[in-house]
Amino acid sequence: MRVLHLIAGLNPQHGGPSYSVPRLCQALRELGVEARIFTIGESAKSKDTHVSAYDQDFANVPILRKLRFSSEFRRAVSVAAQVSDVIHVHGLWLMPNVTAGRAAAAANRPLIVSPRGMLAPEALAFSPGIKRIFWNWIQGPAYAKVAVWHATSEAEANNIRDFGIGAPIAIVPNGIDVPKLNSPYCRSNDRSRTILYLGRIHPKKGLRELVEAWARLFGDRVNWTLRIVGPDENGHREELKNIASQSGALRISFENPVYGEQKNRILQEADLFVLSTKNENFGLAVAEALAMGVPCIVSRGAPWSGLQTERCGWWVEQGVEPLLFALRLSTALSDGERSEMGQRGRAWMARDFGWSNLAMNMYSVYQWALGKEERPTSIHLD
Repeated sequence: MRVLHLIAGLNPQHGGPSYSVPRLCQALRELGVEARIFTIGESAKSKDTHVSAYDQDFANVPILRKLRFSSEFRRAVSVAAQVSDVIHVHGLWLMPNVTAGRAAAAANRPLIVSPRGMLAPEALAFSPGIKRIFWNWIQGPAYAKVAVWHATSEAEANNIRDFGIGAPIAIVPNGIDVPKLNSPYCRSNDRSRTILYLGRIHPKKGLRELVEAWARLFGDRVNWTLRIVGPDENGHREELKNIASQSGALRISFENPVYGEQKNRILQEADLFVLSTKNENFGLAVAEALAMGVPCIVSRGAPWSGLQTERCGWWVEQGVEPLLFALRLSTALSDGERSEMGQRGRAWMARDFGWSNLAMNMYSVYQWALGKEERPTSIHLD
């Protein structure tokens, strides 16, 4: 089977898909699927022979560059679609996504669409008028014959239905690699404990609530520090710094994004991970923290109810008060109690979020879309 994956960009600063899409393709190839990625941008050009990156048109034109036009990409996709069995596109609202729909229709190939959280109410609230026009006149017609929509959680599946889409939906979560911890981080009694947020510094991430909760907690937790690490978007970092300054909050740092081994080290050093988001279709950073053995506090804007059932964290209502309650409770635990929670979370990731099983589920979705297999349990018709 040949599957062509299309995504507008693979810059790590744009979030989880820069990891999950290539990793899914790698796991599919291990099953014998010929999975390739076509994308746009210099940052994606690498020695990976399975990734083809194309130059962007209008890169210096302020408005047009946001849509990521690429005539080179369009021509390449048109040719590749003819020799592919399935087209799988990731994301919405950009021209590469439109190109995917048109190419799949022209080649008469099944189209799988992963919206990657872009149909959540909070995401749709940004430039809603423009998105509605774009959908009605450009994106919607290109996606008129989608075979299957892919959701990474039940919550995202509900978002897809609420948008008015009636096509089949496959619920297949993202996976995570559970690393070996060859040199466990030393948690000595005299060191400072750390609460970590790692991800985009964007209003949808609920960081204002996190900073406000910390401002009410830090005076009672003199050996704790809050670290907010990630790329700034639209000056939100300065807004958060101002809130922290006005409230008198101490022991809070705002740090630039980190990747690779440095990111793993920061996660391993953390005592708690917090994601107080307004909305996430999955929340890859939560899985990464759990895989490192770090207990998590996550708002109900992300689909992580398993934190409670697996006893490895707290799944709380949105807002300052619920977050503050969970922070007080978690920071009052002993290091040993938090470590036990983290180990339960790590075992959960290894058991239920391994890439091989998830790739097999996606392979079954492709087979069903091609009419070669009975409907898998992951696909929902209602």
